[in-house]
Amino acid sequence: MATTLPRTGAVIVGVGAAGGVAALPLAEAGIEVVGLEAGSWLSTRDMAPDELRLQRGLWPPGPQKVDGEVPSSRANAQATATRGTNHPMMNGVGGTALHYMAQAWRLNPWDFKVVSETTRRYGASRIPAGSTVEDWPLGYEDLEPYYDRVEYELGVSGNAGNIKGTKIEAGNIFEGPRQRDYPMPALRSTGFMDRMSEAARSLKLHPFTGPAAITSRPYEGRPACVYHGFCIGAGCHVNAKSSPAVSTIPKAQKTGRFQVVTEAHVTRIEVDRDGRVSGVTYVKGNAEFTQPADVVLIASQTYENVRLLLLSKSAAFPNGLSNNHAQVGRHYFSHAQFGGLTALFPFDLRNWYGTPGQGICVDNWADDSFDHSGLDFIGGGTMYVYTERRPMAAVNGLGAWGRQGPNWGSDWKAHVMKNVDRTNGAYMQRTTLPYEGNTLDLDPAGKDPLGNPVIRITASFRENEQKISAFVGEKMRQWYLEAGAIDVQGTGTINAGSAMGTSTHAYGGTRMGHNPDTNVVDQWGMSHEVPNLAVMGGSVMGTSGARNPTLTLQALAWRTAEYVARNWKSIVK
Repeated sequence: MATTLPRTGAVIVGVGAAGGVAALPLAEAGIEVVGLEAGSWLSTRDMAPDELRLQRGLWPPGPQKVDGEVPSSRANAQATATRGTNHPMMNGVGGTALHYMAQAWRLNPWDFKVVSETTRRYGASRIPAGSTVEDWPLGYEDLEPYYDRVEYELGVSGNAGNIKGTKIEAGNIFEGPRQRDYPMPALRSTGFMDRMSEAARSLKLHPFTGPAAITSRPYEGRPACVYHGFCIGAGCHVNAKSSPAVSTIPKAQKTGRFQVVTEAHVTRIEVDRDGRVSGVTYVKGNAEFTQPADVVLIASQTYENVRLLLLSKSAAFPNGLSNNHAQVGRHYFSHAQFGGLTALFPFDLRNWYGTPGQGICVDNWADDSFDHSGLDFIGGGTMYVYTERRPMAAVNGLGAWGRQGPNWGSDWKAHVMKNVDRTNGAYMQRTTLPYEGNTLDLDPAGKDPLGNPVIRITASFRENEQKISAFVGEKMRQWYLEAGAIDVQGTGTINAGSAMGTSTHAYGGTRMGHNPDTNVVDQWGMSHEVPNLAVMGGSVMGTSGARNPTLTLQALAWRTAEYVARNWKSIVK
């Protein structure tokens, strides 16, 4: 039997990228907040740059809750769903923002108005058949103040490209207007980055240094990045990576109104007789607890947000919490990310150190930055090259490059020594849209260690995504060749009908919108069906743009938390 704990004002499920940000405006408003996190606290000692340990998945130490709830996936409802062995996310105070690539992108204004802007410019027939995409219930201009606040609260480095409508060549001239520059200048350049920038300009493109949630100089008591080269999939041993664990969470704790409970596995959200949420139940060790609360804010990653709602059945919500309109799990999509293009150069690139947040981006072919009139797709993609190369990963990913024979022996060693620092892989994010039939539901067969169903992903990429990938892949190939590459392998193409599978960039399932018949939460992230329930994270996003989602979901989380605090009396009445 569960132990009932003292009541709190707000409980946040998941103290990661979204929940770790939302805690601050709530606590600063005087609300008592309890954050329930499935992982533990990690220290800089847990983040030592050890490639072997990282490749074996031993960071952070101990078993991860997510490891037991890896979703199953299939391309369509006729296929058999299979489960992988690795979850793309992690548990820990600060969440996956502890070990992400720290790219801190805003969405483009077009991403919020895909339907209306596409219709205005090209006609309604250009919306891909079967897509369930809608305009967001807010515009870029509504979210911009929250982008700004989060950039300064976390600590983001970059060069502005559009301040109050004035374009600035050092930054991204295609971005939406911002109030002011970043709190820190962009991370430093390298010889390889300079070469790629020069090549882009020779192709009449506009290169710029990508924004990063990494300190380029000392910031709020944290040191500047030391460019040590163990940033991908790892924490920062000097706290230069601006995760909530070293920024907004400590600030919230200093108010005295934010308590973090670690290793808390939330199993359901409780509902009272009036259909309002009354708290959450979680397992910690071998004991079960119920945490009563006036307001519940779900802030896990997309898969767990949806799963928790579907598991929380009651008389008021027999098909899952906030699911009487059958929208929980709908409109799912994930990014067509990374790329699949690798270039070989006839010289060493000297990319052994650095960080993936330290890179050169080209946005000429992203979003609606270019004329699509003569094309048969909408949207686009970013092209991004970055530093950081690890010895084992570099050797394992080297490839043959015209050589035949086994991957061992003196011939292989000579091949490695010559080429191991001469390759670079493109990182490309491309527009992905939601479609009818792309869903998340509870797997009828797969179970987690507690016996609860895992999420089942039924989703595939479509022709629009395939055409974007082919188009942007060719542009990336041209960029590499202009920079001096002697060979480029891969095309970056995604096949229509291929399964999306699990992803760190997962969207939808609790989409935000005005209409409860097609969306789960309103423009503030509050449930259409449960007045004191908020949902945060990528699951509320209706489009992906050609961007990493973290900064956007953090800006949305701050906006939702601020709304809850501002309207506290009417929400908890």
